[in-house]
Amino acid sequence: MKTNSRGEIWLSLLSQDAPRLGGLCPSVQVADAELDGESVRYIAVVPDENNHFPRAAGGEVGLLEGWTLAKVVHETIAADEQAERKRPIVAVIDVPSQAYGRREEAFGIHQALAASAAAWAQARLAGHPVIGLIVGKAMSGAFLAHGYQANRLIAFNDPGVMIHAMGQASAARITLRSVEALIELASTVPPMAYDVKNFQTLGILDEMLNIAKPDAPGEQEKQQVTESLTRAIKDARAGDRTLKHRLRGDNRRSSALVRERMRAHW
Repeated sequence: MKTNSRGEIWLSLLSQDAPRLGGLCPSVQVADAELDGESVRYIAVVPDENNHFPRAAGGEVGLLEGWTLAKVVHETIAADEQAERKRPIVAVIDVPSQAYGRREEAFGIHQALAASAAAWAQARLAGHPVIGLIVGKAMSGAFLAHGYQANRLIAFNDPGVMIHAMGQASAARITLRSVEALIELASTVPPMAYDVKNFQTLGILDEMLNIAKPDAPGEQEKQQVTESLTRAIKDARAGDRTLKHRLRGDNRRSSALVRERMRAHW
């Protein structure tokens, strides 16, 4: 029996089971709902066991997902082009990976995911408060294509949340280590770690939420998250449209210093 992913669960809850936007591939779900007196667009990538590309059946971001995300975000930008107050867009994030496969590589998955990442960035720069809500996995190119370009990032402080540029098995092969040795190394090197608490030290997360029932949320959990989203939207509107605030973390001092010296040099 099919079970809903966290992305599906939270999209339904936050959108109050609003009708899904039609004409899209089944793995990209979009719903509009009211939050704090304004319309908010929620977007999630979800599993589709009948996906035309089997490598993307488990909620991965592949060719269809990348191009569809780009389409939806661009259409949102175009619809609000003349609006003085741009609509907030929330990326509900639970993506285990980009879709690896020969067909995906042959048909240009790099272009599909780049189109999606660019669309999210364009929405942010156009004045849309773009919020990334990490409810599950945010891995590899999938995270880059779906949510990483957000003005603000919120994550659940939960063992089910995993954030990294590469899966553990792949990272172990690349670094010529066992998975166990990789995990031990990651405990001392925050950028190598997979847990959300270490990721927070990089300064990229704006808020972590302790959610009692992330897999079966009720009204209390919903209120907790909607309050956080409301704060993030207001904060995004009040701040600039760049991502420079992500360099504020203690573990990003070297990154900030490098950028400062590059600006001085050039």
